[in-house]
Amino acid sequence: MAFTLQIGEKAPGFNLKATDGKFYDLSDFNNSKFLVLFFTCNHCPYVTGSDEATRITAERFKSQGVKFVAINSNSPNTYPEDDFEHMIARMNNHKFPWLYLYDDTQKVALAYGALRTPHFYVFDEERKLVYTGRAVDYPRDASMAKMFDLDRALEELTLGKEIALSVTNPIGCNVKWDGKDAHWMPADSCDLMEKPE
Repeated sequence: MAFTLQIGEKAPGFNLKATDGKFYDLSDFNNSKFLVLFFTCNHCPYVTGSDEATRITAERFKSQGVKFVAINSNSPNTYPEDDFEHMIARMNNHKFPWLYLYDDTQKVALAYGALRTPHFYVFDEERKLVYTGRAVDYPRDASMAKMFDLDRALEELTLGKEIALSVTNPIGCNVKWDGKDAHWMPADSCDLMEKPE
């Protein structure tokens, strides 16, 4: 069984607290035609280097019914700055156009098979997975990116086209699993593509 959610599989449910103090589950986003869930955090340079590019994408596709929701599953025992208080501060500072949810048990990261930060999952109207992987090919400094896989996938999805490339390898820091070394990854997790793009 693959570690990461496979194309065509339905989005696993969740109930998580957001930085606005409210709890959200998957059904709270039923009024959005399409859903982008992405695993992120506060400290990772691949996140901080690409968040503004992600903001542009989220704002670009908002009018086409695409909702962005961010999830932080990193253990604060590995990186204290990934705790909930720092999440609130980060949202207050940057005012990102997405909800920022806290997966403190890491059960949601396991359900989705999140590999890295950031790691994107795009779901269609039936909440079936149509794209997973990276947003850009150089997230550490998105201004240097040459490939915009998330934008391409969302363009195809919103135009009713088939997703030409539905799986890419996410690029970033690995998810920080509680009680494990900072660089540990589950044994059954691996690159999503056998060959690098």
